[in-house]
Formats: sequence, structure tokens, C-alpha cells
Amino acid sequence: MEGRFVWREEYNIGVEAIDREHQQLFRIINRLFAFREEQKDNQWICQEGIKYFKGHTIQHFADEEAYMKSIGDEGLKRHQGIHRGFRENTLPILEQELVATGYSEDAMEHFLGVCAGWLIGHTLTEDQAIREKGASAWENLLPHEEADAMKKVIVHLVFDMFRLESQAVSDAYGGERFGNGVYYRLVYGRPQEEEMQEIFMAFEEKLLVNTVGKVMGLKTNKLDAMLTNAARYTARQFVGRVMEHFPETSGCELKEENLLSYEQFQTMFHRKKPQASLLFNTGGAGYFAYCVIAPHLLEKGVGTPLGYANTSEKIESYLTQRREQDAAGQKRKILVVDDSATVRQAMKNLLENGYEVSLAESGVAAIRAITLNRPDMVLLDYEMPVCNGSQTLMMLRSEESFADIPVFFLTGRDDPDIVTQLLALKPAGYLLKYLKPADIKKKIDDFMGRSVAR
Repeated sequence: MEGRFVWREEYNIGVEAIDREHQQLFRIINRLFAFREEQKDNQWICQEGIKYFKGHTIQHFADEEAYMKSIGDEGLKRHQGIHRGFRENTLPILEQELVATGYSEDAMEHFLGVCAGWLIGHTLTEDQAIREKGASAWENLLPHEEADAMKKVIVHLVFDMFRLESQAVSDAYGGERFGNGVYYRLVYGRPQEEEMQEIFMAFEEKLLVNTVGKVMGLKTNKLDAMLTNAARYTARQFVGRVMEHFPETSGCELKEENLLSYEQFQTMFHRKKPQASLLFNTGGAGYFAYCVIAPHLLEKGVGTPLGYANTSEKIESYLTQRREQDAAGQKRKILVVDDSATVRQAMKNLLENGYEVSLAESGVAAIRAITLNRPDMVLLDYEMPVCNGSQTLMMLRSEESFADIPVFFLTGRDDPDIVTQLLALKPAGYLLKYLKPADIKKKIDDFMGRSVAR
């Protein structure tokens, strides 16, 4: 991130306490940039500087909300949501990365890039809107529930495609730069329909090297033509899979695509107001943003993800489960065993409406969980460290009281050797992790229905 932030008179909104705090936040960010540029490696100085920034930010939020409440500002609720997201989600995740990496250069770059981008957007658009000097950048966002559904789908697909654990850093990404970036625009629409939607994806360069580059077996740490083209097609596949999960976006065709410079990305991003603007961290692998510009979605809504939609088939399945539960007096129990927190949570989200779902992160934890609360089915990751799926199944079968519990293996691989190994252990069945959620749910519902009938 180059340059320093200079406070200008036109940034003032005419409220002394708020204007004074804005200027102070600019000074703190500038000082943090100075520490980085001077290559000061004193972790204590960084910690104290960030703590100071955080303290002033939180106080500023409180002062600003109190002022907006006092004048009956209609944007108060929106502001509170943006503040809460930055305070409870963005800052803690950035701090976790700093601590986990020992305040590495990359982690400092992420922290400063995201916070500086937020400060600029917050001061020049959000706070100017308080006095009607400008329009809010976030007045057209999707409802929280729908944005949250999109985040969950993206986190699941990142793990599914690249075996990377990711988490949403912000749901109000403002187009800020994070490290060397690659910026990609895709435009989708349906035949004979005028409505279009634009998807902007911003990637930290090292993320593409760590994902697409590794899949290709490339040894370079730099972006080249081959990697860029591979990243384009991978991004198209990724966006296509995200869109498959939502009724109002599935079935669209790609109409246009562009690779953008950061300046072009900023210009196009800020010219239009996004309906979803999500920033994700993938641990040490890098950052990426997923932004959707499709105003018609506000009228129609993206709806519940397709994999969870209440189609007639799902309604019938739901009613069947309710009848089973009424007969049994309680929900049937499923234990999900997987070393990935992402997979565990995704399965819980998928199944918890119809079943009592418990989670275990290892084979040993699974045995303990089964002892305390016997399940009606176990979904068991086949490839886990230390105690893998086959060893866990052997332990279950060695205990007479557990031997008849049906076990379905979860696996991300469907090559013949793996399938042969799975079937040789004679589980009740197996499920491929990359199947659509609706297909996974149907297989589980069908099996549970047959077991009750018996």
C-alpha cells in the first residue's frame, strides 16, 4: 500500500466529535504505515498501535451511533450493522492472523490494507451520508440471511475445490487492495432476458499461486500467462458452482469477462452499488473477495440455496421426517466425524432441520461422542490424520453395543482404488463430499426412511 492519507477539509461532516475522531483514525493508520515502511520489527509496538486503533474505532462507532440516534437518522440501523460486522468479525479475524503469524509482513499488509480501505470508504461515503452529502455505498445490500447463505456456500466450495479452510472477514468489502492482486469481472444473463448480473472477484496473487499453481504443478511464485489463464477458467468454474446453489442465479450464461487493473476495478466497483461484497481469508494462503452487482436480486431475492430449497420433493421428505419423529418422539441422531471444521459445519447446516446433529473432529472424539449419545447414523471422514476412517470403523465394530450403528464414509475422492478400499470395509454406504448438498441430503433421507421402515 503506497502513500499516506491526508485529511481534507471536505471530509468534515460538521459534527465536531465525529470529525475529530476521523482525523485521529487517519493519523493512527498513517503511523502504522510508517512503522511498516521503516521496517520496524518490534512486535510490541505493532500490538500497541493496533490496540490504539481498535480502541479509537470502537469509541468512534459508539459516538457516531449516539449522534445518529439523537437526530433520528434513518441510516442508523444500516450503520449499526456495518459497525458490528467490522467490530465483531473483521477486526478479530485480522488480529487472529497477526498473532498466528507472529505479526508477519503479509499479515500486517492484510491488516493495513483492509483497515485503510474501510476507513476511506467509511469516511468518504458512509459518514458523508449522515448529513446527506452523499449516498451510502451499502444501502442496496442483500438481507443478512441471504448474504450469510452465500458466505456459507463460498466457504464450503473453497474447501471442496482447494482443501482450504476459509472464513468471511467482512460482508462490506469496499474494494480495498490486499497485496498484489488480480481482478476479474464476469457478466451473466439468461437468453431473452435483459437482467444481467456482474461478478467481481479480487484475488491476492499468492492465493492463485498457492491453489491453481499447485494443482498445475508450477514451481513459480509469480503470476505468468499460463497461471493467469488457468486462474480465469478456475474462477469461472467457481462462480458457476456458487450460482448453481441459488434459484435466481442458476442457469445463467456467461456473456462477458474481463481481466482488470486495480484502477479499472476500483472505477467499475465504485460506479455501481453491490448487492453482496464479501471478503474472505484462507489462512496463510491469501485473501479473495466475491462481489455481486445485480439490483434485481433485491426484488426477487437470491432465495435459499438450491441445495436447501423447499421444492415439492423436499417438502415431502420433510413431512416424512416429521411423521417419523412423531412416531419416535424425537429427531433421529446423526454424528458427523471430520477433521475439517468447514465440512462439519456444512453438514450440520444441511441436516439440522430434520435431525439431531452432533459433531466430532477425530476418531477418538467420535467414540467418546457415541458412548455419551448413541446416534442412528455416523457420517465418517475416510481420510483423517492419526486415526483414519477405517480404523475408527474397526473400533466401532469391536464394541458389541456399537457394531450395528450404520456408518457412511465421507470422501472427496472417487477414483477406483479409493472406492474399492471403501467397499471392502462394508460400510452402510459412502458419500462424495463434492456432491450437491441436495443430493447428499436425499441419500441420507432415503437411507433413514428405509431403516425406519424395517
